[in-house]
Amino acid sequence: MYVCSCFGITEKQVKEHADAGACTPRQIASACKAGTDCGGCVRAIQAMLGRGACPRRELLDRKRMPGAADDDTTTGAGSGTDPGVAPGTAPGMAPGIALPDAA
Repeated sequence: MYVCSCFGITEKQVKEHADAGACTPRQIASACKAGTDCGGCVRAIQAMLGRGACPRRELLDRKRMPGAADDDTTTGAGSGTDPGVAPGTAPGMAPGIALPDAA
């Protein structure tokens, strides 16, 4: 049965994308465009995805837990800081201009 008539996306295709790791309607839309035209199928996609376990969501939850190690410590990815920005400055600001301390 078709879920998205605008792009001809079936329930089977949505389930395949979900099995491949798409956990939200936005991720389904990125994978196959379903829900990006009229939006009438978004609720049906939400219902299909349900509130079940999501591998990506579980991975994010583990990273947010205190004491969780970053996967990539060499580039600073996942650490919440931009390795190209000096501490105390904002991206796009000259390195010599410091931000005021938070009170």
